Amino acid sequence: MLSSLSTEDLIPQDHPIRRIRVVVDEVLSGMDDVFDAMYAGSGRRSVPPETLLKATVLMAMYSMRSERAFCERLNYDMLFKWFLDLPIDGKAFDATTFTKNRQRLLDHQIADVFFAAVVHQAKLRRYTSSDHFSVDGTLLQAWASNKSFKPDDHNDSDGDGRSDGNGFKGRNAEVDFKGQKRSNKTHTSTTDPDAMLFRKSNNAAAELSYMGHLLIENRNGLIVDADLTKATGFAERDCATSMLAGLPSTKRRRTVAADKGYDTKDFVAGVRNLGFTPHVAQNVSGHRRSAIDGRTTRHAGHGISQRIRKRVEEPFGWIKTVGAGRKLRHIGPERNRGWFKMEAATYNLIRICSLDAAA
Repeated sequence: MLSSLSTEDLIPQDHPIRRIRVVVDEVLSGMDDVFDAMYAGSGRRSVPPETLLKATVLMAMYSMRSERAFCERLNYDMLFKWFLDLPIDGKAFDATTFTKNRQRLLDHQIADVFFAAVVHQAKLRRYTSSDHFSVDGTLLQAWASNKSFKPDDHNDSDGDGRSDGNGFKGRNAEVDFKGQKRSNKTHTSTTDPDAMLFRKSNNAAAELSYMGHLLIENRNGLIVDADLTKATGFAERDCATSMLAGLPSTKRRRTVAADKGYDTKDFVAGVRNLGFTPHVAQNVSGHRRSAIDGRTTRHAGHGISQRIRKRVEEPFGWIKTVGAGRKLRHIGPERNRGWFKMEAATYNLIRICSLDAAA
C-alpha cells in the first residue's frame, strides 16, 4: 500500500533527457516575469505555462502530432511525468487545456520569448558564431485539402456542392481538377484561407502550403532565427532579409550563405546594405545573369560557405520527421508560426545538450 518509489528513480542517470531538462529549466527560470503577466492573481487554478511549454517540447522530441494522444500517454509514461515534475500517481491534465491557453500564449508571444531564451543559452556557452550565417526556406503542407481550394465566387449553401459518378452529394465527393486553371488570385481554401497553392519546382505537384524559414550560424548549425509566412514567390528572400536585419549590429563584415534561389539583384543589394557579404550560389541557368560576380566567388570563403550552408537542411529534416511537421497541424499562420518557433527551439535544445556532452 505504501511505496517510496519516485519517477526520479526510474530514469537512468545517463539518459540524454536529463541534460535537456536542465537546459529547459534554465530557460524557463528567466521567463517568470512573462508568466506572471499572463495570469491574474485570483481565479480558478490553471495548469502552469511552464508545464505547457515542457509538454510542447516533449511532443516535438517524441513525434507526437496530437495533444490528446500526448495527454493519454502522460497517464502511463513515467519519463513524461518525470520531465513535467508530476508524481507517479499524478493524473494528466485534459487536452483542452492546450486549446484554452493557446491564445493566451500567442498574445504574449511566448514561443518567441522561449526561442530567444534558448538561443541565449547557446550564446552563453559560446556555441554560436556572430560572423557567418546561412539562410533557407522550405514548404510545409497546410492542414487543408486541395478540394477546399475553390473559386472566390463559389457559393455552396448545401454541403460541398459536388457529386460523384453515382449522383451522391456529400462532403468528400470526387473532384477532378484536370483542365481547370487554379490560381491564388482567383481561388481560396475554405478550410484555411491563408494557405496558398505553391510548388517547389516544375516537376513537383502544387500543394496548399506555408513557408518555413531558418537562419543558422555556421559554427555548430544552431538556429538563430526562425519564422513562418505565407508561401508567396518572394517570401524566402523577404523573410531572409528581415531575419538578417534583426541580428545585433556590428562593425565586422559578416557573411550569409544561400542557394541559387536567392540570387537576385534586390536580395543581394539588400544584404550588402545590412553589412553582409552575400555568399549566394550563382544562378546562371538559361539566359540568367548572376548577381554574384568574381569579386565574391574568387575568395575561398565563398566555397566554404557553400559547403556549410547545406547544414540548414538538418533542422528542416528534423522538424519534418522527428518533429512531425511535414504536414502542419493548425489552421492559420499565427498558430503555425508559434508551433514552428517551438520546434526550432526544441531542435536547438537537443543540439546544445549534444555539444555539452561532447565538451
